[in-house]
Amino acid sequence: MEKLREKGDSPTKVPSHEVTYCRLRDMILFGQLAPGQAVTIQGLAAMLDAGMTPVREAIRRLTAEGALALQGNRRVLVPVLTRSQMEELAFARATIEQKLASLAAPRITAQDVAALTRIDDEINAAIAAGDVNAYLRGNFRFHFTLYERAEAPILVALTHTLWLRFGPSLRVVCGRFGTLNLPDRHDEALAAMRAGDADALARAVEDDIAQGVEQIRLSLDSPEI
Repeated sequence: MEKLREKGDSPTKVPSHEVTYCRLRDMILFGQLAPGQAVTIQGLAAMLDAGMTPVREAIRRLTAEGALALQGNRRVLVPVLTRSQMEELAFARATIEQKLASLAAPRITAQDVAALTRIDDEINAAIAAGDVNAYLRGNFRFHFTLYERAEAPILVALTHTLWLRFGPSLRVVCGRFGTLNLPDRHDEALAAMRAGDADALARAVEDDIAQGVEQIRLSLDSPEI
């Protein structure tokens, strides 16, 4: 995996500790580590094919972000989301992500809309096929492709952290209820982008978040989760 510098400069490799962090972050975000599932640090090193030092650094960062919790015997786990935590996350996500949508709206180009439409087509195909992993990854790409257009890096970074706390529980919902009722108000969002309507885009994002929150409420209310 390489990251290019400015045009004309020689390429530089991404540091191994950053690669390890990103891979472990994605394992959490897309539900490869389930809430409450304890794993050893050595086990994570084997799964990530990484050394103990970069794994420990990744764990330290993700623990600080609330995505992991340390246990005894050199074990870590993804915290199980409580109802009160979910309500806090829902409030924070709706507040920040609506703002990002509003900021992004005047900066969105026809090329952006075309790219987001292609991503949404992939999401729809994943929903129809019952492909949970493709749905989760596509949904993430859609939202953050949009949010990056806001040019608000602090808000985007905060949103990444919120998704790390929220994502594992959404994966539980997908595993239990399938993909047919998953949150996807992207058609409304795309229509708002084409119309240049920032308020409508913010409402579509809010509705999309609310639909996902309701699905997680159902899972938290069930004794099986």
